[in-house]
Amino acid sequence: MDLTGKVAVVTGSGRGLGLAYSRALAAAGASVVVNDVDRQAVDAAVESVRSAGGRAFGVTAAVGDTATAEDLVSAAVGHFGRLDILVTNAGILRDKVLWKMTDDDFDDVVRVHLRGTFTCARAAATRMRGQGEGGRIIVIGSPAGQRGNFGQTNYAAAKAGIVAMARTWALELARAGITVNAVIPVAATEMTKTIPAFAPAIAEAERTGEPLPAWMRKDEGLGTVEDVAGLVVFLASDASAAITGQAIGVGGDRLALWAHPQEKKVELRDGGWNADEIAAAWAEGVGAQPESSGIPAPQPTGN
Repeated sequence: MDLTGKVAVVTGSGRGLGLAYSRALAAAGASVVVNDVDRQAVDAAVESVRSAGGRAFGVTAAVGDTATAEDLVSAAVGHFGRLDILVTNAGILRDKVLWKMTDDDFDDVVRVHLRGTFTCARAAATRMRGQGEGGRIIVIGSPAGQRGNFGQTNYAAAKAGIVAMARTWALELARAGITVNAVIPVAATEMTKTIPAFAPAIAEAERTGEPLPAWMRKDEGLGTVEDVAGLVVFLASDASAAITGQAIGVGGDRLALWAHPQEKKVELRDGGWNADEIAAAWAEGVGAQPESSGIPAPQPTGN
């Protein structure tokens, strides 16, 4: 993929997945605005991109507010002359079960993930539409947003909302040639290292330098952050011009297209349904094959 001449903003890119996205975009030729709340992480990320021969500029700020979103777009235009690609990766966790989650726990996660994606995408779309040459908006979802996850009311809700916004924006921005897609990544990060089924294998791989075991890479679709970055580069490229409104999973050896929600089974009754009629028909009708919820528990195979 050749992104020469393109300019990207990647939020939350001081470390982890965001840094991998920035490095991969720069390696493909794009100039990158790196963003994080930690100035040292921003400086290190910029140096990492530059030392590999790429072009980068850093902005230290927390996403969420309109001012930050506009500053990121202004940095791209001011330092590199334009904006072609936005990757909304910034996020935080405040995991607690429902009855222990505070208003602040909920609001903080929604502000960074959901509102931060909204404000940054709005600022980027405004700039891209003004340039009149199309663009790429790549938002970052999560399996938790697709299926729910224990202890993650705030995170799952925000990530589900991000994918819903991507589908909406794909419709609204199509005439401007701006594609909008959601990436659903799974990778060995500081968060996944805490999952008991994954932790020993990740620690062993880090200690020895050996790849993660096949059951993790294939069955769970969990690999390195670099395994995810190729999808971001593809979606940022001209090769993805016909792809929009999609939620695409990637991790380890797996690449997957997530289905959009749709009616699974429908039954009709003249005059409508009252509660007793629903109860009588449920088990043999629309409720015969209920949907599951939650991320399936990892199942090590020993391979």
